[in-house]
Amino acid sequence: MMCSGEDLAELCLQRENLQAVDELYSPDVVSIETRGDDHMPKRMEGIEAIRGKNQWWVDNHETHQWEVNGPWPKDDQFIVTMKVDVTSKVGPFAGKRMQFEEAGLYTVRDGKIVQEEFFYHFPG
Repeated sequence: MMCSGEDLAELCLQRENLQAVDELYSPDVVSIETRGDDHMPKRMEGIEAIRGKNQWWVDNHETHQWEVNGPWPKDDQFIVTMKVDVTSKVGPFAGKRMQFEEAGLYTVRDGKIVQEEFFYHFPG
């Protein structure tokens, strides 16, 4: 499947993040978070790492609300924003309900997402 911002936004809205990775991402995709740690590095490379990161998120958060906006395209990039209301099951935020917004900047080459970069302010 060729990637469009609309495809990604729709799959994310349906909470089908793993399907989005499988269908829309390049095998050599790079993901850059705002911050990282030993468990989840700031920069990850390769579709298996990105799939694992998404599976970890699904497994370790109870989602109460998920809002997706966009895409806003420009040349070979687009932005999708998300408003998230979750309770973490693990880590320093375990059992705490959190709301945050993030913007994802996606770069597409040859019809697949080759880079995703996230911008957000996370509590704590």
